[in-house]
Amino acid sequence: MSQVRVRFAPSPTGFLHIGGVRTALFNWLFARQQKGVFVLRIEDTDQGRSTDESIQAILEGLKWVGLDWDEGPFRQTERIDLYRSHAMQLLERGQAYWCVCKAEELDARRKEAEVKGLSPKYDSRCRDRGLTNQAGDAALRFKAPQEGETVVDDLIKGKIVFDNSVQDDLIILRSNGYPTYNFSVVVDDALMHITHVVRGDDHLTNTPRQILIFKALGFPVPQFGHLPMILGSDKARLSKRHGATSIMAYKEMGYLSDAMVNYLVRLGWSYGDQELFTRSELIEKFSWRNVQTSAAVFNPEKLLWVNAEYIKINPPAQVAQALVSLLEAAGLQDEVQAVSSEWLAQLVVLVKERAKTLVEMVDWVRPYFGQHVAFDEEAAKKFLTPAIAPILDKLLTRFEAFPGFSKQYWEGAFKQLVEEEGVKMGYLAQPVRVALTGRTASPGLFEVMEVLGRERTLLRLREGIERASRAGNSSNL
Repeated sequence: MSQVRVRFAPSPTGFLHIGGVRTALFNWLFARQQKGVFVLRIEDTDQGRSTDESIQAILEGLKWVGLDWDEGPFRQTERIDLYRSHAMQLLERGQAYWCVCKAEELDARRKEAEVKGLSPKYDSRCRDRGLTNQAGDAALRFKAPQEGETVVDDLIKGKIVFDNSVQDDLIILRSNGYPTYNFSVVVDDALMHITHVVRGDDHLTNTPRQILIFKALGFPVPQFGHLPMILGSDKARLSKRHGATSIMAYKEMGYLSDAMVNYLVRLGWSYGDQELFTRSELIEKFSWRNVQTSAAVFNPEKLLWVNAEYIKINPPAQVAQALVSLLEAAGLQDEVQAVSSEWLAQLVVLVKERAKTLVEMVDWVRPYFGQHVAFDEEAAKKFLTPAIAPILDKLLTRFEAFPGFSKQYWEGAFKQLVEEEGVKMGYLAQPVRVALTGRTASPGLFEVMEVLGRERTLLRLREGIERASRAGNSSNL
Protein backbone atom coordinates (compact mmCIF):
# COMPACT_ATOMS: atom_id res chain seq x y z
CA MET A 1 0.00 0.00 0.00
CA SER A 2 1.37 3.44 -0.94
CA GLN A 3 2.15 6.00 1.74
CA VAL A 4 -0.86 8.00 2.89
CA ARG A 5 -0.76 11.54 1.50
CA VAL A 6 -3.48 14.03 2.42
CA ARG A 7 -3.85 17.73 1.87
CA PHE A 8 -5.52 20.84 3.21
CA ALA A 9 -6.24 23.26 0.38
CA PRO A 10 -7.88 26.49 1.56
CA SER A 11 -8.70 29.47 -0.65
CA PRO A 12 -7.11 32.69 0.70
CA THR A 13 -10.20 34.87 0.44
CA GLY A 14 -10.59 35.77 4.12
CA PHE A 15 -9.81 34.50 7.60
CA LEU A 16 -9.29 30.82 8.42
CA HIS A 17 -12.73 29.48 9.30
CA ILE A 18 -13.07 27.02 12.18
CA GLY A 19 -14.76 24.62 9.76
CA GLY A 20 -11.61 24.71 7.67
CA VAL A 21 -9.51 24.07 10.76
CA ARG A 22 -11.58 20.99 11.57
CA THR A 23 -11.06 19.69 8.02
CA ALA A 24 -7.32 20.30 8.32
CA LEU A 25 -7.30 18.66 11.75
CA PHE A 26 -8.96 15.44 10.58
CA ASN A 27 -6.53 15.19 7.66
CA TRP A 28 -3.57 15.95 9.92
CA LEU A 29 -4.59 13.32 12.49
CA PHE A 30 -4.97 10.68 9.78
CA ALA A 31 -1.58 11.54 8.28
CA ARG A 32 0.16 11.43 11.65
CA GLN A 33 -1.52 8.15 12.62
CA GLN A 34 -0.59 6.50 9.32
CA LYS A 35 2.96 7.94 9.32
CA GLY A 36 1.88 9.74 6.16
CA VAL A 37 2.36 13.19 4.64
CA PHE A 38 0.24 16.30 5.28
CA VAL A 39 0.41 18.74 2.36
CA LEU A 40 -0.61 22.40 2.54
CA ARG A 41 -1.79 23.91 -0.74
CA ILE A 42 -3.10 27.44 -1.21
CA GLU A 43 -5.77 27.57 -3.91
CA ASP A 44 -5.34 31.20 -4.95
CA THR A 45 -6.46 31.19 -8.59
CA ASP A 46 -9.42 33.44 -7.73
CA GLN A 47 -7.51 36.60 -8.58
CA GLY A 48 -10.28 38.94 -7.54
CA ARG A 49 -10.62 37.64 -3.99
CA SER A 50 -7.30 36.01 -3.02
CA THR A 51 -4.95 38.13 -0.89
CA ASP A 52 -1.53 37.72 0.68
CA GLU A 53 -3.06 38.84 3.99
CA SER A 54 -5.43 35.88 3.87
CA ILE A 55 -2.54 33.52 3.17
CA GLN A 56 -0.76 34.81 6.27
CA ALA A 57 -3.96 34.38 8.28
CA ILE A 58 -4.17 30.74 7.14
CA LEU A 59 -0.55 30.05 8.09
CA GLU A 60 -0.88 31.78 11.46
CA GLY A 61 -4.09 29.92 12.25
CA LEU A 62 -2.62 26.51 11.45
CA LYS A 63 0.52 27.27 13.44
CA TRP A 64 -1.53 28.41 16.43
CA VAL A 65 -3.43 25.11 16.61
CA GLY A 66 -0.24 23.13 16.03
CA LEU A 67 -1.10 21.60 12.65
CA ASP A 68 2.33 21.40 11.05
CA TRP A 69 2.60 20.52 7.38
CA ASP A 70 5.20 18.28 5.75
CA GLU A 71 5.12 19.80 2.27
CA GLY A 72 4.16 23.27 1.07
CA PRO A 73 2.65 25.71 1.23
CA PHE A 74 2.20 25.37 -2.54
CA ARG A 75 0.41 28.17 -4.39
CA GLN A 76 -1.69 27.41 -7.43
CA THR A 77 -0.78 30.71 -9.07
CA GLU A 78 2.79 29.39 -9.31
CA ARG A 79 1.58 26.27 -11.16
CA ILE A 80 -0.55 27.78 -13.94
CA ASP A 81 1.57 26.30 -16.73
CA LEU A 82 0.96 22.79 -15.33
CA TYR A 83 -2.82 23.24 -15.54
CA ARG A 84 -2.68 24.64 -19.07
CA SER A 85 -0.45 21.80 -20.20
CA HIS A 86 -2.83 19.13 -18.89
CA ALA A 87 -5.86 20.97 -20.29
CA MET A 88 -4.24 20.91 -23.73
CA GLN A 89 -3.69 17.17 -23.35
CA LEU A 90 -7.45 16.72 -22.95
CA LEU A 91 -8.07 18.94 -25.98
CA GLU A 92 -5.66 16.89 -28.10
CA ARG A 93 -7.39 13.65 -27.04
CA GLY A 94 -10.81 14.99 -27.96
CA GLN A 95 -11.88 15.11 -24.31
CA ALA A 96 -12.19 18.89 -24.21
CA TYR A 97 -13.46 21.56 -26.61
CA TRP A 98 -13.43 25.29 -27.09
CA CYS A 99 -16.59 27.21 -26.18
CA VAL A 100 -17.36 30.76 -27.34
CA CYS A 101 -20.67 31.19 -25.49
CA LYS A 102 -20.77 34.52 -23.64
CA ALA A 103 -21.57 34.75 -19.94
CA GLU A 104 -24.81 36.66 -20.53
CA GLU A 105 -25.93 34.05 -23.07
CA LEU A 106 -25.22 31.22 -20.65
CA ASP A 107 -27.10 33.00 -17.89
CA ALA A 108 -30.14 33.56 -20.10
CA ARG A 109 -30.21 29.91 -21.21
CA ARG A 110 -29.86 28.74 -17.64
CA LYS A 111 -32.84 30.80 -16.52
CA GLU A 112 -34.89 29.61 -19.48
CA ALA A 113 -34.13 25.97 -18.64
CA GLU A 114 -35.15 26.50 -15.02
CA VAL A 115 -38.47 28.04 -16.08
CA LYS A 116 -39.15 24.97 -18.24
CA GLY A 117 -38.16 22.61 -15.41
CA LEU A 118 -35.12 21.38 -17.31
CA SER A 119 -31.57 20.85 -16.06
CA PRO A 120 -29.69 24.18 -15.84
CA LYS A 121 -26.47 22.55 -17.02
CA TYR A 122 -24.69 23.78 -20.15
CA ASP A 123 -26.56 22.73 -23.27
CA SER A 124 -23.35 21.60 -25.03
CA ARG A 125 -24.00 23.65 -28.16
CA CYS A 126 -20.26 24.12 -28.76
CA ARG A 127 -19.44 20.47 -27.99
CA ASP A 128 -19.22 19.18 -31.54
CA ARG A 129 -18.49 22.38 -33.49
CA GLY A 130 -14.73 21.78 -33.67
CA LEU A 131 -13.96 25.38 -32.75
CA THR A 132 -10.46 26.77 -32.38
CA ASN A 133 -9.35 29.59 -30.12
CA GLN A 134 -7.83 31.85 -32.75
CA ALA A 135 -9.24 35.03 -31.19
CA GLY A 136 -7.99 33.98 -27.75
CA ASP A 137 -11.37 34.61 -26.13
CA ALA A 138 -12.76 31.06 -25.93
CA ALA A 139 -13.07 28.96 -22.78
CA LEU A 140 -12.04 25.31 -22.74
CA ARG A 141 -14.70 22.85 -21.59
CA PHE A 142 -14.28 19.26 -20.40
CA LYS A 143 -16.30 16.80 -22.48
CA ALA A 144 -18.00 14.91 -19.67
CA PRO A 145 -19.21 11.34 -20.36
CA GLN A 146 -23.01 11.32 -20.61
CA GLU A 147 -23.56 7.59 -20.07
CA GLY A 148 -23.01 5.26 -17.14
CA GLU A 149 -22.45 6.01 -13.48
CA THR A 150 -19.72 7.42 -11.28
CA VAL A 151 -19.41 5.66 -7.92
CA VAL A 152 -17.87 7.25 -4.85
CA ASP A 153 -16.91 4.89 -2.03
CA ASP A 154 -16.94 7.66 0.54
CA LEU A 155 -14.80 7.12 3.66
CA ILE A 156 -17.54 8.65 5.80
CA LYS A 157 -20.83 8.45 3.91
CA GLY A 158 -20.37 5.07 2.26
CA LYS A 159 -21.23 4.25 -1.35
CA ILE A 160 -22.76 7.08 -3.39
CA VAL A 161 -23.77 6.68 -7.04
CA PHE A 162 -24.00 9.58 -9.51
CA ASP A 163 -25.66 9.38 -12.94
CA ASN A 164 -23.27 10.66 -15.60
CA SER A 165 -26.15 11.96 -17.72
CA VAL A 166 -26.55 14.90 -15.35
CA GLN A 167 -22.88 15.86 -15.42
CA ASP A 168 -22.04 19.22 -16.94
CA ASP A 169 -19.37 20.02 -19.52
CA LEU A 170 -17.37 22.10 -17.05
CA ILE A 171 -15.12 24.95 -18.08
CA ILE A 172 -11.58 23.87 -17.19
CA LEU A 173 -9.75 26.90 -18.61
CA ARG A 174 -11.35 30.33 -18.57
CA SER A 175 -10.96 32.61 -21.56
CA ASN A 176 -8.22 34.47 -19.65
CA GLY A 177 -6.19 31.25 -19.51
CA TYR A 178 -6.77 30.65 -15.79
CA PRO A 179 -7.91 27.20 -14.66
CA THR A 180 -11.13 26.63 -12.78
CA TYR A 181 -11.30 25.03 -9.36
CA ASN A 182 -12.50 21.59 -10.43
CA PHE A 183 -9.69 21.20 -12.93
CA SER A 184 -6.73 22.66 -11.03
CA VAL A 185 -7.56 20.66 -7.93
CA VAL A 186 -7.48 17.41 -9.90
CA VAL A 187 -4.13 18.19 -11.50
CA ASP A 188 -2.68 19.16 -8.12
CA ASP A 189 -4.04 16.13 -6.27
CA ALA A 190 -2.70 13.87 -9.00
CA LEU A 191 0.76 15.42 -9.30
CA MET A 192 1.10 15.64 -5.51
CA HIS A 193 0.14 11.95 -5.27
CA ILE A 194 -2.70 12.62 -2.83
CA THR A 195 -4.15 9.28 -1.73
CA HIS A 196 -7.12 10.57 0.31
CA VAL A 197 -9.16 13.71 -0.36
CA VAL A 198 -11.17 14.59 2.75
CA ARG A 199 -13.14 17.82 2.80
CA GLY A 200 -16.51 19.30 3.70
CA ASP A 201 -19.61 17.71 2.22
CA ASP A 202 -20.41 20.97 0.44
CA HIS A 203 -17.88 19.61 -2.08
CA LEU A 204 -19.75 16.34 -2.61
CA THR A 205 -21.29 17.43 -5.92
CA ASN A 206 -17.80 18.31 -7.19
CA THR A 207 -16.48 14.83 -6.53
CA PRO A 208 -18.05 12.95 -9.49
CA ARG A 209 -16.94 15.77 -11.80
CA GLN A 210 -13.40 15.52 -10.51
CA ILE A 211 -13.34 11.72 -10.71
CA LEU A 212 -14.25 11.94 -14.39
CA ILE A 213 -11.37 14.39 -14.95
CA PHE A 214 -8.95 12.11 -13.05
CA LYS A 215 -9.91 9.26 -15.33
CA ALA A 216 -9.72 11.36 -18.49
CA LEU A 217 -6.18 12.45 -17.58
CA GLY A 218 -5.22 8.85 -16.83
CA PHE A 219 -4.46 9.48 -13.16
CA PRO A 220 -5.30 7.14 -10.23
CA VAL A 221 -8.43 8.27 -8.39
CA PRO A 222 -7.85 9.00 -4.67
CA GLN A 223 -10.23 7.90 -1.95
CA PHE A 224 -12.76 10.57 -1.06
CA GLY A 225 -14.36 11.46 2.24
CA HIS A 226 -16.86 14.22 2.97
CA LEU A 227 -17.22 15.70 6.43
CA PRO A 228 -20.63 16.88 7.62
CA MET A 229 -21.04 20.60 8.01
CA ILE A 230 -20.84 22.56 11.26
CA LEU A 231 -24.15 24.25 12.05
CA GLY A 232 -25.19 26.97 14.44
CA SER A 233 -27.69 26.44 17.25
CA ASP A 234 -30.54 27.23 14.81
CA LYS A 235 -29.33 24.40 12.53
CA ALA A 236 -28.28 26.91 9.86
CA ARG A 237 -24.77 26.86 8.43
CA LEU A 238 -22.33 28.33 10.94
CA SER A 239 -21.82 32.03 10.29
CA LYS A 240 -20.89 35.25 12.06
CA ARG A 241 -24.38 35.62 13.47
CA HIS A 242 -23.70 32.56 15.64
CA GLY A 243 -20.50 34.11 17.03
CA ALA A 244 -16.87 34.16 15.96
CA THR A 245 -16.00 31.84 13.08
CA SER A 246 -12.35 32.87 12.59
CA ILE A 247 -9.93 30.57 14.40
CA MET A 248 -7.69 33.49 15.42
CA ALA A 249 -10.65 35.28 16.99
CA TYR A 250 -10.71 32.51 19.57
CA LYS A 251 -7.07 33.16 20.41
CA GLU A 252 -7.95 36.80 21.01
CA MET A 253 -10.91 35.71 23.15
CA GLY A 254 -8.58 33.77 25.43
CA TYR A 255 -9.04 30.19 24.28
CA LEU A 256 -6.15 27.74 24.43
CA SER A 257 -5.15 26.13 21.15
CA ASP A 258 -5.28 22.64 22.69
CA ALA A 259 -8.83 23.29 23.84
CA MET A 260 -9.86 24.42 20.35
CA VAL A 261 -8.34 21.28 18.81
CA ASN A 262 -10.08 19.05 21.35
CA TYR A 263 -13.42 20.76 20.82
CA LEU A 264 -13.23 20.81 17.01
CA VAL A 265 -12.26 17.15 16.72
CA ARG A 266 -15.27 16.26 18.87
CA LEU A 267 -17.51 18.17 16.45
CA GLY A 268 -18.33 15.15 14.35
CA TRP A 269 -16.01 12.50 15.83
CA SER A 270 -16.23 10.47 19.01
CA TYR A 271 -14.43 7.76 20.92
CA GLY A 272 -16.81 6.25 23.43
CA ASP A 273 -17.75 8.75 26.13
CA GLN A 274 -14.30 10.32 26.38
CA GLU A 275 -14.40 14.11 26.19
CA LEU A 276 -10.82 15.29 26.68
CA PHE A 277 -7.87 13.96 24.72
CA THR A 278 -4.18 14.65 24.57
CA ARG A 279 -2.76 15.22 21.11
CA SER A 280 -1.10 11.80 21.16
CA GLU A 281 -4.40 10.15 22.19
CA LEU A 282 -6.18 11.80 19.26
CA ILE A 283 -3.56 10.51 16.83
CA GLU A 284 -3.77 7.01 18.31
CA LYS A 285 -7.57 6.73 18.46
CA PHE A 286 -8.66 8.63 15.34
CA SER A 287 -10.54 6.71 12.64
CA TRP A 288 -12.90 7.60 9.82
CA ARG A 289 -15.44 5.05 10.99
CA ASN A 290 -16.08 7.13 14.11
CA VAL A 291 -16.81 10.30 12.14
CA GLN A 292 -20.53 10.96 12.24
CA THR A 293 -22.49 11.36 9.01
CA SER A 294 -24.88 14.05 10.28
CA ALA A 295 -24.06 17.72 10.75
CA ALA A 296 -22.50 18.84 14.03
CA VAL A 297 -23.90 21.75 16.05
CA PHE A 298 -21.45 24.32 17.38
CA ASN A 299 -22.04 24.85 21.11
CA PRO A 300 -20.20 27.86 22.59
CA GLU A 301 -21.00 26.76 26.15
CA LYS A 302 -19.40 23.37 25.59
CA LEU A 303 -16.32 25.02 24.09
CA LEU A 304 -16.08 27.28 27.15
CA TRP A 305 -16.23 24.23 29.42
CA VAL A 306 -13.50 22.47 27.44
CA ASN A 307 -11.32 25.57 27.62
CA ALA A 308 -11.80 25.89 31.39
CA GLU A 309 -10.76 22.26 31.78
CA TYR A 310 -7.63 22.81 29.70
CA ILE A 311 -6.69 25.85 31.76
CA LYS A 312 -6.81 23.58 34.81
CA ILE A 313 -4.99 20.55 33.38
CA ASN A 314 -2.40 22.09 31.07
CA PRO A 315 1.05 22.72 32.57
CA PRO A 316 0.95 26.15 34.25
CA ALA A 317 4.06 27.26 32.36
CA GLN A 318 2.30 26.50 29.07
CA VAL A 319 -0.80 28.46 30.08
CA ALA A 320 1.43 31.32 31.28
CA GLN A 321 3.17 31.46 27.91
CA ALA A 322 -0.19 31.72 26.13
CA LEU A 323 -1.26 34.42 28.60
CA VAL A 324 1.65 36.76 27.86
CA SER A 325 0.32 38.24 24.61
CA LEU A 326 -3.04 39.01 26.22
CA LEU A 327 -1.35 40.63 29.21
CA GLU A 328 0.66 42.80 26.86
CA ALA A 329 -2.48 43.69 24.90
CA ALA A 330 -4.04 44.76 28.21
CA GLY A 331 -1.27 47.31 28.73
CA LEU A 332 0.94 45.26 31.06
CA GLN A 333 3.99 44.99 28.77
CA ASP A 334 6.43 46.53 31.25
CA GLU A 335 5.04 44.53 34.17
CA VAL A 336 5.31 41.26 32.24
CA GLN A 337 8.92 41.98 31.28
CA ALA A 338 9.76 42.65 34.92
CA VAL A 339 8.74 39.19 36.17
CA SER A 340 10.11 35.70 35.59
CA SER A 341 8.34 32.98 33.66
CA GLU A 342 8.41 30.88 36.85
CA TRP A 343 6.54 33.58 38.78
CA LEU A 344 4.00 33.90 35.98
CA ALA A 345 3.40 30.14 36.12
CA GLN A 346 2.92 30.44 39.89
CA LEU A 347 0.35 33.17 39.24
CA VAL A 348 -1.52 30.87 36.83
CA VAL A 349 -1.71 28.19 39.53
CA LEU A 350 -3.21 30.79 41.87
CA VAL A 351 -6.14 31.72 39.60
CA LYS A 352 -6.62 28.80 37.17
CA GLU A 353 -9.68 27.42 38.98
CA ARG A 354 -11.44 30.78 38.62
CA ALA A 355 -10.93 31.59 34.93
CA LYS A 356 -12.66 29.96 31.97
CA THR A 357 -10.67 31.92 29.40
CA LEU A 358 -7.31 33.66 29.35
CA VAL A 359 -9.12 36.98 28.96
CA GLU A 360 -10.84 36.29 32.29
CA MET A 361 -7.46 35.27 33.69
CA VAL A 362 -5.97 38.63 32.71
CA ASP A 363 -8.56 40.32 34.88
CA TRP A 364 -7.89 37.95 37.76
CA VAL A 365 -4.11 38.40 37.69
CA ARG A 366 -3.97 42.15 37.09
CA PRO A 367 -3.77 43.04 40.84
CA TYR A 368 -0.59 40.98 41.29
CA PHE A 369 1.57 43.07 38.97
CA GLY A 370 3.47 46.10 40.16
CA GLN A 371 4.33 47.29 43.64
CA HIS A 372 1.16 49.16 44.46
CA VAL A 373 -2.47 48.19 44.40
CA ALA A 374 -5.33 49.91 42.56
CA PHE A 375 -8.26 49.99 44.95
CA ASP A 376 -11.84 49.38 43.96
CA GLU A 377 -13.34 52.45 45.60
CA GLU A 378 -16.47 50.72 46.86
CA ALA A 379 -14.41 47.89 48.35
CA ALA A 380 -11.97 50.29 50.01
CA LYS A 381 -14.78 52.45 51.41
CA LYS A 382 -16.53 49.42 52.89
CA PHE A 383 -13.56 47.54 54.36
CA LEU A 384 -10.67 49.95 54.85
CA THR A 385 -12.24 51.97 57.67
CA PRO A 386 -10.74 53.74 60.70
CA ALA A 387 -12.11 50.97 62.91
CA ILE A 388 -10.03 48.30 61.18
CA ALA A 389 -6.77 50.28 61.06
CA PRO A 390 -5.50 49.32 64.57
CA ILE A 391 -5.95 45.57 64.05
CA LEU A 392 -4.37 45.81 60.58
CA ASP A 393 -1.43 47.58 62.20
CA LYS A 394 -1.05 44.77 64.73
CA LEU A 395 -1.11 42.20 61.94
CA LEU A 396 1.54 44.14 60.02
CA THR A 397 3.77 44.21 63.13
CA ARG A 398 3.50 40.45 63.58
CA PHE A 399 4.24 39.77 59.92
CA GLU A 400 7.25 42.10 60.02
CA ALA A 401 8.62 40.08 62.94
CA PHE A 402 9.18 37.11 60.60
CA PRO A 403 12.29 37.61 58.44
CA GLY A 404 10.77 35.76 55.46
CA PHE A 405 7.36 34.67 54.23
CA SER A 406 6.13 31.42 55.74
CA LYS A 407 2.58 30.43 55.03
CA GLN A 408 2.50 28.35 58.20
CA TYR A 409 3.79 31.13 60.49
CA TRP A 410 1.85 33.98 58.87
CA GLU A 411 -1.40 32.01 58.89
CA GLY A 412 -0.78 31.07 62.53
CA ALA A 413 -0.12 34.70 63.45
CA PHE A 414 -3.28 35.75 61.62
CA LYS A 415 -5.47 33.24 63.44
CA GLN A 416 -3.91 34.07 66.79
CA LEU A 417 -4.67 37.78 66.30
CA VAL A 418 -8.27 37.03 65.31
CA GLU A 419 -8.65 34.97 68.48
CA GLU A 420 -7.09 37.64 70.70
CA GLU A 421 -9.29 40.36 69.24
CA GLY A 422 -12.39 38.22 69.59
CA VAL A 423 -13.52 38.77 66.01
CA LYS A 424 -14.50 36.46 63.18
CA MET A 425 -12.02 35.51 60.46
CA GLY A 426 -13.91 37.46 57.82
CA TYR A 427 -13.77 40.65 59.86
CA LEU A 428 -10.01 40.79 59.32
CA ALA A 429 -9.69 38.73 56.13
CA GLN A 430 -11.75 41.02 53.90
CA PRO A 431 -9.86 44.23 54.77
CA VAL A 432 -6.57 42.37 54.26
CA ARG A 433 -7.80 41.05 50.91
CA VAL A 434 -8.77 44.57 49.79
CA ALA A 435 -5.43 45.93 51.00
CA LEU A 436 -3.50 43.30 49.06
CA THR A 437 -5.54 43.08 45.82
CA GLY A 438 -7.80 46.13 45.85
CA ARG A 439 -10.78 43.79 45.50
CA THR A 440 -13.19 41.80 47.64
CA ALA A 441 -12.71 38.56 45.70
CA SER A 442 -9.43 36.68 45.40
CA PRO A 443 -7.96 33.22 45.79
CA GLY A 444 -6.88 32.06 49.26
CA LEU A 445 -5.41 34.91 51.29
CA PHE A 446 -2.11 33.25 52.12
CA GLU A 447 -1.68 31.94 48.56
CA VAL A 448 -2.06 35.58 47.50
CA MET A 449 0.64 36.59 49.98
CA GLU A 450 2.90 33.83 48.69
CA VAL A 451 2.62 35.10 45.12
CA LEU A 452 3.10 38.73 46.16
CA GLY A 453 6.06 37.86 48.35
CA ARG A 454 6.99 39.24 51.76
CA GLU A 455 8.02 42.76 50.77
CA ARG A 456 5.06 43.55 48.53
CA THR A 457 2.64 42.06 51.04
CA LEU A 458 4.02 44.29 53.78
CA LEU A 459 4.08 47.33 51.47
CA ARG A 460 0.45 46.85 50.45
CA LEU A 461 -0.63 46.30 54.04
CA ARG A 462 1.00 49.59 54.99
CA GLU A 463 -0.78 51.34 52.13
CA GLY A 464 -4.05 49.73 53.22
CA ILE A 465 -3.56 51.01 56.78
CA GLU A 466 -2.82 54.50 55.42
CA ARG A 467 -5.97 54.36 53.30
CA ALA A 468 -8.03 53.28 56.31
CA SER A 469 -6.57 56.06 58.46
CA ARG A 470 -7.18 58.69 55.78
CA ALA A 471 -10.77 57.57 55.57
CA GLY A 472 -11.13 58.58 59.21
CA ASN A 473 -9.54 61.96 58.64
CA SER A 474 -11.58 62.75 55.55
CA SER A 475 -14.81 61.90 57.34
CA ASN A 476 -14.06 64.54 59.96
CA LEU A 477 -13.50 67.34 57.44
